[in-house]
Amino acid sequence: MRRKMPPLEHLPDAVGGIATRALYKRIGDFLFAQAMAPTPANYALAYAVLTDPAGDLAKSIAARTDGGVRLSQRDLDELGLRAERAAAAGQDAEPDKVELLAARAQSQMDGFTDVVVRMHSHTRDFGRELIASADAIERSRVEQGSSRLFVDDVARITSAMIGRVREAEHQLEDARHEAEELRQALEEARGDALSDPLTGLPNRRAFEQAFAERLAAGRNPCVAVCDVDHFKAVNDRFGHAVGDRVLRAVAATLADACPDHLVARHGGEEFAVLFDGDLAQAIAAIDVARATMARRRLRVRESDELIGTVTFSTGISASNHAERLEQVFERADALLYAAKAAGRDRIFSDAETAI
Repeated sequence: MRRKMPPLEHLPDAVGGIATRALYKRIGDFLFAQAMAPTPANYALAYAVLTDPAGDLAKSIAARTDGGVRLSQRDLDELGLRAERAAAAGQDAEPDKVELLAARAQSQMDGFTDVVVRMHSHTRDFGRELIASADAIERSRVEQGSSRLFVDDVARITSAMIGRVREAEHQLEDARHEAEELRQALEEARGDALSDPLTGLPNRRAFEQAFAERLAAGRNPCVAVCDVDHFKAVNDRFGHAVGDRVLRAVAATLADACPDHLVARHGGEEFAVLFDGDLAQAIAAIDVARATMARRRLRVRESDELIGTVTFSTGISASNHAERLEQVFERADALLYAAKAAGRDRIFSDAETAI
């Protein structure tokens, strides 16, 4: 006879203690707040987040829900996959979306191959049956002087073949729909792989690709490296959520001032701009962004507390013919640190002049 489960409050502390019951409630509150179904996968994700609030998974969710945005089921599925892979690897890890989609593509190609092989087999069998039936029909016609058997056999074989072809058509149509969904997902993943999720700007990989394309086209672009001044102090005083908003503000300011050029988030509080014009044009555009940012008075949205003036320093270097990005970036980075050492909120270029 099955034993009846005792009430939760009668369970030992290791299973039903106050802390455990509080965690159950927090998990439920988390799922309710995000309007998510209480599925095992969602419970597992909520548990991972709530038991490790300082972990990368919790930080990712905090970033995605900044400003009161709810997580979608797709977000939770992606984050849940990240948690599973991280647990399997014994460390925090970002899911490789392109890798997963590539696996799906391979699986789909295998499915296409199976359908084509089956169609080929059906066609071959159809031909063999027709040949065998024709031989039998010819013998019957000679022996009995009747063609009725021929008509019946052809009808039977043709009907069977039509059924097989229709089945294959349905399978191919399903595969076509799946292929279209996969194509869209691959395009999205390709875009994700080249963009920064926080600012929406192109990321470091996109910047490197763009430089290589310009180099292949025989152009000599300028590279600007911009770094937010005293950014650690902003994070320490106001928290990472506010720091992320500051980075978005700097990103938007740079993008607005350099609409015809590639503005990328290179990493952390560092941005890079790829200019197709000459050094003077690059300096002028960056100076517009620098001055605009320096005039702004940012505040914390929730408390209206004044963050104050946020500035950035910049180093700009022009590339030479067939020069690698690493060489140009190293010069621009050295100029950036010279601008920092000279007092910040300024621009240093190849000419070692400051603005």
